[in-house]
Amino acid sequence: MLTGNGLIIGFLVALIILFVLIIKFKWDAFISLLLIAVGLGLVSAIPTRDVPNVVAEGFGATLTGVGILIGLGIIFGQFLAASGAIEKIASSMLRAFGIKNSPYALAATSTTVAIPVFFDAAFIILNKLVQSLSIKTKISLATFVAILAIGLIVSHSLIIPTPGPLVVADQMGTDIGIFFIYGLLVAIPATLVGGVLYGKFIGKRIPTGNRLDDAIEDIENVDTAVSSEIPTWLAYAMLALPIVLILSNTLMNNVVFADAQDQWLPTLFATVGDKNMALLISVIVAMFVLPKYIKESTSTVFRQAFEASGMVVLITGAGGAFGRVVQETGLGDLLINLMQGLNMPALLLGFLFAQILRASLGSATVALVTTASILGPMAIELGVSPVLLGLAICAGGIGLSLPNDSGFWVVSKFGRLTVSETLRVWSLGGFVAGVTALVFIFLLSAISGFLPGL
Repeated sequence: MLTGNGLIIGFLVALIILFVLIIKFKWDAFISLLLIAVGLGLVSAIPTRDVPNVVAEGFGATLTGVGILIGLGIIFGQFLAASGAIEKIASSMLRAFGIKNSPYALAATSTTVAIPVFFDAAFIILNKLVQSLSIKTKISLATFVAILAIGLIVSHSLIIPTPGPLVVADQMGTDIGIFFIYGLLVAIPATLVGGVLYGKFIGKRIPTGNRLDDAIEDIENVDTAVSSEIPTWLAYAMLALPIVLILSNTLMNNVVFADAQDQWLPTLFATVGDKNMALLISVIVAMFVLPKYIKESTSTVFRQAFEASGMVVLITGAGGAFGRVVQETGLGDLLINLMQGLNMPALLLGFLFAQILRASLGSATVALVTTASILGPMAIELGVSPVLLGLAICAGGIGLSLPNDSGFWVVSKFGRLTVSETLRVWSLGGFVAGVTALVFIFLLSAISGFLPGL
C-alpha cells in the first residue's frame, strides 16, 4: 500500500509505464489508461475490492457530462466537412482579407474551422489551399503550414465544442458559454504569435524550393474552385448555430434574467442552449439542410462520424477513470502540498502537467482529459478560477507535438516537410502558441476581479 511520498513515486512510475505501453509497445490509449488506472488503484490505499467500482465510476461520471456532446459534435463536424462548408469559409476569408493579407486570412480560417472539425481532417481539407497560397504569394510554404497547423491545434485545444476543452470545462464545473468566450479570447493571441509571427520567422529559414513543382498545375486555382455549391452564408450559419444556442443560454440566464431564471423565456433558452440540446438541434438542422451539398449518402456521413467518435469517447472515459483513481488515492492533496512547497502557481502547474503528458503521450485529448480529471476537483482548494485553470490545462495541450503524435505525420506528409523541418515548424510553433496562451491567461488572472465569470 503506497502512501505519502511513496504514492507520488508510484504515480510517476504509473505514468512512465503508460508512456512505454503507448509509445514503445504501440498499445491503444484506451486499454493502456484502464490498465494503469487499475494498477495504481491496487497498489494504493483504495480497498482492493473497491478498485473496479472506482474505475467504472470514473469512466461513467466523465461520460455523463460529455459523452453525448462528443458524439454529436463529431457528427456535426462531419456534416460540415462533407458539405464543403469548410472550403467555402476558407475562400470567403481569403476574399475578405485579400491575397496580400493571406497569412491572416488563413489564421482566421484555421481557428474557425477547427471548432467543429477534427485537426487531421481540417488540415487535409485545407492543404491544397495552403499550397496554392504559397505559389501565388511567393511566401514560403513553411509559413502557411505553420499558420494552418497552429491555428487548428490552438482551436482544437482551447475552444468548445472540441472534445478536450469540453471535458476540461465539465471537470472544472464551469459554464460552457463562459469557457467558450474566454477560450476564444486566449486563442486569438496564441494563433497570431505562434502561427502568424512564428510562421513568418521560420518561413524565412525554410525556403519552398522545388517542393511544389509537381503540384502547380493541379492547385493553381483551388481557392476559387472548391465548394462552389453551398452558399457562403449557409456555411457560416451552420458553423455558428451551436455556438449561438450555447451563448444565448449563458447570456439570458447569467446576465439578462440573472434574478428571474424561473420565467418562461430564460427557461426556454436554458433548454435549447443546454450543451447537449444545442448540438442535437444543430445535427438535426444539418441533416435536413446539408445533404443536397454532400456527395455521399447521409448514412455514409454518419458511419464516418461513428468511426471517429467511438474511440474518442472510450479514451475520454478511460482518462476520467484514471483521474478518479488518482483522486481516491489522496494524491491530489499531496500535489497541492508539493506545489505550495515549490511556490508554483496553480495555473503553471496545470499547464506543465498537461504539456508533459502531451509531449509524452502524443495526444492532446488524452493529456487534457487526464490532467483535468486530476486537478479539476482541486480547483477551489487551489484558490484559482476554475475557468482559468481549465484554460491553462488546455494551453498545455497545444505544443510539443512529437513523432509519437499522428498529427505530427499529417503535418509532415501533407505539408511537404522533412522530420527536422516539422519539428521546427510544428512542434516549436505549437510550443510558442501554448506559452503565449499561458501568458495571456496570467494576464486575465491579474484582472479577474473586473471580468465576469471568473
